[in-house]
Amino acid sequence: MRKMREVEIWTIMKTDQGNAVLLRPLGSDISVPIFIGPLESQAILIGLGGLVFPRPLTHDLLLDIIHRVGLELIRAEVHDIKENTFLARLFFAGNQYPPDKPLILDSRPSDALALALRCKCPMFVSERVVIKAGVPTDIFINAPGEDPAFPPEAGFDKKPEFFEKNRRRLALQTELEDAVANEEYERAAKIRDALILLDRDTGIGDP
Repeated sequence: MRKMREVEIWTIMKTDQGNAVLLRPLGSDISVPIFIGPLESQAILIGLGGLVFPRPLTHDLLLDIIHRVGLELIRAEVHDIKENTFLARLFFAGNQYPPDKPLILDSRPSDALALALRCKCPMFVSERVVIKAGVPTDIFINAPGEDPAFPPEAGFDKKPEFFEKNRRRLALQTELEDAVANEEYERAAKIRDALILLDRDTGIGDP
């Protein structure tokens, strides 16, 4: 059985290769970057921000189904990497599946992370994946192709509070797009004002 390390989502950033979610083992200065698409990024950001929408999104709907059949997501794992593809799985308990003999289902890493965030269950990465794909977290600080939301003059550094503000900013942008798509213009205006205040607080967009 592979050794597993509990991880946190350190941040999501844009690079020359696309969006990357950085998984950092607790207490470590190593991160495992997993490249994902924009829709997958939004799903994870919504989970990070704890946003609730009037109508259930895909992952919320899936969790509702899971709960209605008497199951509970107890952990998510990125357990292997093969031919540059990360493999993940979800562990469910409930009904005929006790916690020591859970139901295990294969998953894309992005879906596993999005669901784990919504359930607030622990996330793990195998030691094998950390050794094979982990890189020093510092390599992403001011790296070429960084997200414009992270300009150096805005204080993009190791400060956790700045990453948290950026997560909130991207989550608000996603919520704004949803409000506009649903023609909820009053709600959209409030979200826009919140974005302006957040950008002023971080220094983004200041002269």
